Amino acid sequence: MPDTTPQSDAILANASRSLAENRAGGYHRRASIGRGSADLKTRHLVGKIKRIVLAVGGIVAAAMVAGLIVDGIGFAGIMLTFLAVVIAVGVFASFPKIKVPRRAELNKGNARELVGRTELWLEHQRPALPPPAAKIVDDLGVQLDALGLQLETVDQEHPAVRDVRQLVGEHLPEMIDSYRKVPAHLRGEKRAGATPDDQLAEGLGRISREIDSVTRQLADGALDDLAVRHRYLDYRYGEGAGKDDA
Repeated sequence: MPDTTPQSDAILANASRSLAENRAGGYHRRASIGRGSADLKTRHLVGKIKRIVLAVGGIVAAAMVAGLIVDGIGFAGIMLTFLAVVIAVGVFASFPKIKVPRRAELNKGNARELVGRTELWLEHQRPALPPPAAKIVDDLGVQLDALGLQLETVDQEHPAVRDVRQLVGEHLPEMIDSYRKVPAHLRGEKRAGATPDDQLAEGLGRISREIDSVTRQLADGALDDLAVRHRYLDYRYGEGAGKDDA
């Protein structure tokens, strides 16, 4: 029976490349705003590729067994095998699609999961936001990554963690949801001195500043520890050591 392995290898390579391009294509529409959402997408992509590899391997193995049993599957069998591989790659490359978290799910799990889900949720809200607000959302991804790193080393019952959960998991999505409920043709009309577009950008800006403030507060402890260690090393091995020797 002719070897179909080179064909399957080429198909797998094309599928992997296509999946990567679909994930990364189009900065304004698809780019990850932060490392948390990028990690979720990467895990989803890896899962797809694994399913494709298993499916293609199973089809090729079945074709080889059939060829051994019937002493070759012939040209028709090769074409059917190739068609089955193409269909399997197409199906598993398209499904399942990555699941966008619902608002109720954002605040569940640990700090890393909170950050990743919130970033992924924000990415799917971004196309419906005005340009100034969308730019703030992009910046929020970087801030959320930094905040997530800080929260990983903090007790999950710490008051700061509870504040962050409320700020990121509740206030932020509530503000965007409230904006999206406003009819599109009314979002540019002033009400109480500002348009809904302006109010959204201002509100997101405040949340951004608050996230930065919390991150800095959490970092103060680490910065203090670093300063103490630096002074100790300077005393032990730097100028202080020379003075003691003198």
